[in-house]
Amino acid sequence: MKVYLSLICIWCVVTICQAGFVRVFEDNFDYDGGVDLNKWDFDVGGHGWGNNEEQYYTHNRRENARCERFPGSGNGRLIIEARRENFEGRRFTSARLKSKADWTYGRLQIRAKLPVGRGLWPALWLLPRRSVYSAQYWPDNGEIDLMEQVGYDPHRIHSTVHTKANNHMLGNHPSHSVIVGDATSNFKIYTLDWNVDKIEMFVGDEGNPFQTRIFIWNKHGDWTTWPFDQPFFVLLNVAVGGFWGGSQGVDENVSGRMEVDWVYYYQWR
Repeated sequence: MKVYLSLICIWCVVTICQAGFVRVFEDNFDYDGGVDLNKWDFDVGGHGWGNNEEQYYTHNRRENARCERFPGSGNGRLIIEARRENFEGRRFTSARLKSKADWTYGRLQIRAKLPVGRGLWPALWLLPRRSVYSAQYWPDNGEIDLMEQVGYDPHRIHSTVHTKANNHMLGNHPSHSVIVGDATSNFKIYTLDWNVDKIEMFVGDEGNPFQTRIFIWNKHGDWTTWPFDQPFFVLLNVAVGGFWGGSQGVDENVSGRMEVDWVYYYQWR
């Protein structure tokens, strides 16, 4: 009885938290086929992406990005798959999706299951649509990393922000991590709460998506520490190698896939 009452309480808390929001974007990927190009675009190329990454990102190639229904179900998921194959001068292929819509403030929630493999580097994150504060797009205009994982430490989930004054090039980027023991075997809900004066990121389950707070960043100072008052879009990708993802080597035969059950974006009513 106590367990039942606890579940009711959790459901009530989640319902109340969501009550002030309206969903302005969703993709449930409930079909078999390619990615919906009305909602998503692709970054394409194999130039390292500023991180010395080893994959070539392809455009809506089903080997790397596709929607598939769960066996015996009408529900589906997006599969982003990194593959060991020679392609356009690179040894690996993968995909990097970016939402065509963008938003300022709100709640982003993504339900995903992460890959396993030394050298893989999946991420759920956001970038600004335009260079508002500086002609130098990054890091001056900001970056929000809701979830990053590296294959040599697959159960550690990282959340981070980057700004002109605080970024990994300077070695002072605000970041925190938590251990999620089943992040690669079960779907988890990754939540970004982005407000006028605060950014918070969480990981949890269906009953409690706010189960564990990974990271918090409060507004202070000028735009060099808080460029987060402009439209950002969502990115979903699996990189291979790179300065961080490949820092303990890359399995030459590594392949792996991140599965995304759904992506929801909410804004205040």
